[in-house]
Amino acid sequence: MSVDPVRLEIFKNLFHSVAEEMGAALRRSAFSPNIKERRDYSCAVFDAAGEVLAMGDHMPVHLGSMPMSVTAALHALRLDPGDVALLNDPYAGGTHLPDLTMVMPVYAAGTSRPLFYIANRAHHADIGGANAGSMGMSREIFQEGLRVPPVKIMQRGRVAQDVMSLILANVRTAREREGDLTAQIAACRIGERRLLEMASKYGKRDVISYGRHLLDYSARMMAATLEAIPNGIYRAEDFLDDDGVTPERQRIAVALRIRGKTAEVDFAGSAPQCSGSVNAVEAITWSAVFYVFRCLLDEQVPATSGLMRSIHVTAPAGTIVNARPPAAVAGGNVETSQRIVDTLLRALSRAIPSRIPAASQGTMNNLSFGGIDSRRVPGKPFAYYETIAGGTGGGPGSPGTSATQSHMTNTLNTPTEVLEHAYPVRVRRYALRGGSAGEGQFSGGDGILREIEFLSDVQAGILSDRRELPPYGLSGGKPGKSGKNELIVEGRTQKLPSKCTFYVPAGAVIRIETPGGGGWGLASANKQRGKRKSPKAPSP
Repeated sequence: MSVDPVRLEIFKNLFHSVAEEMGAALRRSAFSPNIKERRDYSCAVFDAAGEVLAMGDHMPVHLGSMPMSVTAALHALRLDPGDVALLNDPYAGGTHLPDLTMVMPVYAAGTSRPLFYIANRAHHADIGGANAGSMGMSREIFQEGLRVPPVKIMQRGRVAQDVMSLILANVRTAREREGDLTAQIAACRIGERRLLEMASKYGKRDVISYGRHLLDYSARMMAATLEAIPNGIYRAEDFLDDDGVTPERQRIAVALRIRGKTAEVDFAGSAPQCSGSVNAVEAITWSAVFYVFRCLLDEQVPATSGLMRSIHVTAPAGTIVNARPPAAVAGGNVETSQRIVDTLLRALSRAIPSRIPAASQGTMNNLSFGGIDSRRVPGKPFAYYETIAGGTGGGPGSPGTSATQSHMTNTLNTPTEVLEHAYPVRVRRYALRGGSAGEGQFSGGDGILREIEFLSDVQAGILSDRRELPPYGLSGGKPGKSGKNELIVEGRTQKLPSKCTFYVPAGAVIRIETPGGGGWGLASANKQRGKRKSPKAPSP
């Protein structure tokens, strides 16, 4: 079948619109501020073989790893019409336990096999475990929450009440969890409806064929991009400050080999899996590689599984980039994923320095807390989770951006009005952290200063990094300023570690200062440029 480039573009946008509409439906119908306001969710469309055809403009850390969840669901279950699989097991294609993934087959009338699969993933503000928010410090996955292998949350169009009841019995905020899970089911149904409409309008044969063509087109575009990078082996390393249990820095090492139209990404030499929760599973490492190489492409290139055909990833089992059970992994999804990106970009800066920016903040500054809302009678349990933005790195030709989410996260903030209405807190300060950006010809962006006062006693947790080792600059640029965590109780300020779980009395304040981005290029270049542009004084 010949490929019509116009129809290829049409189908690219049709598939993408399905993923986007799924996301809009999930956002509008969810209960929690984490999904409704922060938009901590992702949606994607897959072909009958489980290959990604389209991703919404959502969370990179979700999207690159979601194919492994789909594969795990298809291997574990037979999905009939009306079935929906649910899973969060990091060792079966998941990322960390709060990320719950749903996978649904799309059958046309009279077909015995699915035409497509659709999937969505949402971060739930609590999934049980020892700590409110399910993102605290832990040493094994069993402390982190309820671990769900692939199971059916819907069977033949009806909710599996036994599965739903089991989940709701193990979380702190059952009503909110049920609302968010139901919203995910609704998003699946929207995706199913739109794909069947496409098949009816254009014919199953064309829709399926152009899905394959999109995969091939993406593969060709990535191969052409790799071919433009000079052949060679480019090495880099970077470190996490610690794992939260021991003070040792955790090494991420990569050797990137470019050879013609192919790339080999080898993480041999990275630290062994650690005692804390910053271990990343293989799906996270794969996702970070997918993200970095996708950044080298024009944004119009479809984000399909075809992008990875020319890229081989080696992540040794038992290391911090491919941890084995029962390692704790809550922070691997959010912190180690960012450091993998920083390391890959540093390696690429040695191959194509004119295209790679300095390091962004390199952390998601995860804050979680929960307790009993004493404003209500009787008290109501609550759990909250957020990531806090920071500065991005300056790059060739452009400065960094202040106060924005970067790289593996793509969420918004929770508006102050919503946060104070929904939870017993008062936002004392929310401002740019002036002077935190790294200087350079193109400086980095500034981080954020966030102060939250608690009106009830809470259990809180912080998973952050770049508190000791700052975001690096490139090409002579200065590093950004490291972050800082503090707790203020009765006027006394104490420094908090980068990763910790602790109890906070009512009236106490948490202050988080996020890192700024690194600078790019020598700052003196700006001065020289300014001198050249200055007009000469008139002759006497």
